[in-house]
Amino acid sequence: MNKEEVIDTAHTATPGTGNERNAVIRIRDVYKSFGDNHVLNGFNMVLYEGENLVVMGKSGSGKSVMIKCLVGLMAPDSGYIEVMGKEIATLDHETLDILRSDIGFLFQGSALYDSMTVRENLEFPMRRHKEKLGVIDDTTPLVLEALENVGLAHAIDLMPAELSGGMKRRVALARTLILKPKIILYDEPTSGLDPITAKEIIELMRSIQKKYGTSSLIITHDVDCARVISERMILLVDGINYAEGTYDVLSKSTDPKVDAFFKK
Repeated sequence: MNKEEVIDTAHTATPGTGNERNAVIRIRDVYKSFGDNHVLNGFNMVLYEGENLVVMGKSGSGKSVMIKCLVGLMAPDSGYIEVMGKEIATLDHETLDILRSDIGFLFQGSALYDSMTVRENLEFPMRRHKEKLGVIDDTTPLVLEALENVGLAHAIDLMPAELSGGMKRRVALARTLILKPKIILYDEPTSGLDPITAKEIIELMRSIQKKYGTSSLIITHDVDCARVISERMILLVDGINYAEGTYDVLSKSTDPKVDAFFKK
């Protein structure tokens, strides 16, 4: 695949090109600059229902900015962002907050509350989103279900300081799952983990996607993670979706900008 084919693949990956699943996220021609720093320069992306999509980009390439624009934490300078049929720019705060309850977010550093037990960490989103779950007198069954999904039911009363890095990542995923989101955003899910634990987290992500049919957007630098978890990949270069395709297709590209992602 030459450079022209790579770029063409990026810009022709639109609904109606053989993928019959519904789109749950559409990002079209999004620009975002900070002064003279042009971070996103017409970025396009579609995430389909039930899909595992990996976005890779070098540090500072705009991945975090794209995610913040996607969930309404930052407004793009221009462009169109739609999540589950709703255009983000048109939503008021209350409607946006309800929409976010259907979007799970696994933070890079797990982001557990150090002063809370594992149980209390999982109960926190349940209290915050009562409109979705209703009033729950006994939270234990839901907490245990979420922890059992990640193999940590025994850790329900532990403090974060008592958990390993991999366990913290699992608890964070359980906290994400407790609201039964339709979309999960993974921010560097294997970062800082040893290879064995990283593999366990990847397998856990696959089992969660299979069990709940979630749509997953995975931001990662980990080529091995991308190879195992992705159905499709987007390479973010120069603020655009420079290349798009399966791991096998992209890893065989002769384009230097694409090849750089796969060199060991």
